Amino acid sequence: MEESWDWEQRRRERLRRKIVEFLIQSSTQLCVLPIVKYAALSLFADRFLPSLHNHNSAATTTFVERMPLKKSWLLQSPIGECNLQLFALISIWISSKIHDTTPLSITSLKSLGDEFITEQHFTTRDFLEAEVVFLQVLNFEIGVSRIAFVFLEDLLIRFREISTTGGLVNFEACMDVMDLLYETEATSTLCCSPASLAAAVLVAAYAIAVPKQQSEFPILSWVKFAISLEEEEVGKLVRKILTHVLNQPVE
Repeated sequence: MEESWDWEQRRRERLRRKIVEFLIQSSTQLCVLPIVKYAALSLFADRFLPSLHNHNSAATTTFVERMPLKKSWLLQSPIGECNLQLFALISIWISSKIHDTTPLSITSLKSLGDEFITEQHFTTRDFLEAEVVFLQVLNFEIGVSRIAFVFLEDLLIRFREISTTGGLVNFEACMDVMDLLYETEATSTLCCSPASLAAAVLVAAYAIAVPKQQSEFPILSWVKFAISLEEEEVGKLVRKILTHVLNQPVE
């Protein structure tokens, strides 16, 4: 029984990573803004997927038993890779509607789906149904104003304003760290607030990008002051993030 559970857990983790990678690659293909990409990741990886997998929770039972969701073929268990890819595209679409002056069209999303979701063909009607189902699973709670990326962007701008060292921290490097954390599910296992995660990502990117001889800026003390966090808390998060990124223990 335990072996069966372990196998299912590993299968779920592999599938999750594959779908998150698909979402990140789709964001690149669609040339969306970083805020659109990370808001989509928050909606999909931090909220939608946990709602689907926590079948033992009372909240999940409630939403699954709602009539519109129960009838939707898109949520029939086990939910396949193609359906999850569709929902990943839907998360990008919703995020684009929130942040873009001219949101992505359903045509562009469908074209991408036709090209990369090879095992199943989804119609325009399927996309529209998937959007409704996605929103129902989230109980229409799609606020993304306090996600980690928003805090990270603000911190990096402020860092560059007060120190020339900030110019050595590449914004793309910060995003690469964020992407890896989402792919490895570390954003959920780290169990921290969006502000704490953003601060730790910035410090980790600083540790990776800034040469040792130029790394004299007291960045841990500064982020503690900037967002009112305990230095020890941020330090622990940074070590965990660097362990994920470098794939080796960091003291």
